[in-house]
This record gives sequence, C-alpha cells and structure tokens, in this order.
Amino acid sequence: MGAYAALAAGLINLRYQTGSDSNMSKSLILVIPGAVVLGLSLTTAGKKLLDSKTAAAIGITGGGLLLIYSFIL
Repeated sequence: MGAYAALAAGLINLRYQTGSDSNMSKSLILVIPGAVVLGLSLTTAGKKLLDSKTAAAIGITGGGLLLIYSFIL
C-alpha cells in the first residue's frame, strides 16, 4: 500500500504542478521507488525479499521519508 501511495502521490504531483521548474525530477523521486517496490511485490522473488525484517525497516523508513518529502514538495 505504501508503494502505491508513493506512486500515486508522485503522479498527482506531476499533474498539478505542470509547468513548474524541475517538476519531472521532483515527481520521479516519488514515482520511481513506488514503482520499483510495487513491481517487486508482484513477483515471487520480490515477495520473499520484502518479507524480511530488514526490508520492513527499510520500507518504513523510506516510506516515511517519501511521505515527508511529498508534503514539502
């Protein structure tokens, strides 16, 4: 759900800040990690990788940072 939220926030930002300087690069900071994690969650190997405690800690930390970034953006 966090990956989908980051992906959606990046795409929404891309749409609503059309014409703004560096909008694409700012939005891709949210879109790329969201798309990668969402893609991983759809594969068997990715599910095993995301099931570890280390991946959960990294995901929570990264997701929190992306959430903060999306509000600052």
